Amino acid sequence: MLNWEKINLVLLDMDGTLLDLHFDNFFWHNHIPSKYAQAHNVSLAEAQRYLHIETSKVAGEIEWYCLDYWTDKLDLPIVELKKEIQHKIALRPDTLPFLSALKAANKQVVLLTNAHPDSLSLKVERTALDQHIDVLISTHRYGATKESQVLWQKLQADLKFENDSTLFVDDNLTILNSAKEFGIQHLLAVANPDSTLPNINAVHLQGYSYITDYKNIIDDII
Repeated sequence: MLNWEKINLVLLDMDGTLLDLHFDNFFWHNHIPSKYAQAHNVSLAEAQRYLHIETSKVAGEIEWYCLDYWTDKLDLPIVELKKEIQHKIALRPDTLPFLSALKAANKQVVLLTNAHPDSLSLKVERTALDQHIDVLISTHRYGATKESQVLWQKLQADLKFENDSTLFVDDNLTILNSAKEFGIQHLLAVANPDSTLPNINAVHLQGYSYITDYKNIIDDII
């Protein structure tokens, strides 16, 4: 599936790729609508409708991922609300074996997330991901998301990586397409980002190589 002998750098998404996406899905689809409805005295259905409209306006943009933006837009303490359900933050069960294998194979490992720095900090605090990864990067430092070619240009200028020896892993097909457009040669999709939802059907993965359990590729890495 992947030629590990040709891969030196592994760029890893966080939510859905290393962490169970259930936390984020629950937060935005359940927790926030409920809190918004309570705070603004509207029905849950009205809150959900409003959130859908507002998130659609900035999909894929830095604002979509920006906790400061949503704190102002919704007039809610987003970081504090995340902390209310932080017990739901969890590593995928196959993440640590995967990261250990990458370390054993002397691969450089970089976390590349669109998550806001405050969200990244909370998740690192809960999971100790920083103990297993060489560099952690929030795309907010560049003012651009992984959906944008600008991000990839700035990231390459910083990390000096070669496209043909870099692997990028993500559960978002739009982002994988962006990495492909930039020229990243090795791409891997995650077909089960949320443990509470069915796996994504291979038909919908646009021909990308994909995993549902990193442990299945550990022997190939080492």
